[in-house]
Amino acid sequence: MEGASISVFVTMQKIYYPLLCIVGIPANLFTFYMICFRKSGMSNTAIVYLSCLAIVDTFYVVWVILLDLTLTFWTVQPFWHSNPWCGILGFLQYGSLYSSSWIVVVFTIERYLVLRSTASKQNFSQTWDTKMFCTAIVLLSHLVSVPMGWINIVTPVNLTVHGENMTLPRCRYRNHTYSTVIVWIATFLSGGIPIVLVIIFNYLIGYHLCRASNLFTKEERRIMYGRNTRGTLTRTIFILGTVSVAFVVLSLPRFVTYCILRTRYNDESFNRNDYSIPINVAGDVANMLQNLNSTTNFLLYCMVSHRFRQELVQAMTCKAKARELSTLLNHTTMKVFSVVNHKASLSSSPVTVVLTSLKQTE
Repeated sequence: MEGASISVFVTMQKIYYPLLCIVGIPANLFTFYMICFRKSGMSNTAIVYLSCLAIVDTFYVVWVILLDLTLTFWTVQPFWHSNPWCGILGFLQYGSLYSSSWIVVVFTIERYLVLRSTASKQNFSQTWDTKMFCTAIVLLSHLVSVPMGWINIVTPVNLTVHGENMTLPRCRYRNHTYSTVIVWIATFLSGGIPIVLVIIFNYLIGYHLCRASNLFTKEERRIMYGRNTRGTLTRTIFILGTVSVAFVVLSLPRFVTYCILRTRYNDESFNRNDYSIPINVAGDVANMLQNLNSTTNFLLYCMVSHRFRQELVQAMTCKAKARELSTLLNHTTMKVFSVVNHKASLSSSPVTVVLTSLKQTE
């Protein structure tokens, strides 16, 4: 890239990351509200998985996009270039990244098992079990992220700031063998393995649905899946498929570019900030795509779910609350009048009781 192009690319990132924070954090929190407190037409287990995904994505936006990338582009010396924040921030970032990736994976596997067998449907339909799964995913993700706090070290670096040479502490990558091993493990745990599992199980879900449509009639499938849950199951699978496709499409480029950077360009002398090198530009674009993944679920739900859009419009216009209040008043009024009429009928129309087939008992 030429000098002007490099300047435009850097300026684009300076605008892009704060914009993601401004849009992404409210969108994720509003998504959590819509899923948990509105009737979005999803199954109970899907509500737990997707609400948990909204929360961990919000933390990812805060740790990675707001505190790391936004401060990197807009401040000379972010606070995390010092101890202990240098290690703590890496731990928090990978903990939220692992949580987000593996919630999508476990949700995909759970949907496949529910489609595959009736017994699994009964076992995985318990909301309490799903909450425990999500809690375990988040806790294990942060436990596995503990070594990520050891791969960076604060070292003094000579920098030129506003034309002046200065020595500032910088949170830099610790160039040791164990750091490289940890980073490779983290790369596959956060990107490679989840991407492969999501692709495999989404293929199996599609194969199972196609096979079921060929083997059984609509009435037989309605009996197998249940009349009341069939629409909910279809909506849940459709939303899951959309989230899974977005996860793969937006995460795969970052996984590929990171592997290239860690193999062909894994050298201390390599300048990662030199945008005249194509792989650096590709790597930053891939990072921008992956970070976009943590802010787009609200838009995806709006695109693929008619019920979600309906509830969104009602929530924005407060129509649902007005309708519920009107229904409550009508229901209460009807009960009052029905009781009055019932009492009146009892008083005005006496009932005559005739006893038949009486037997004398001794």
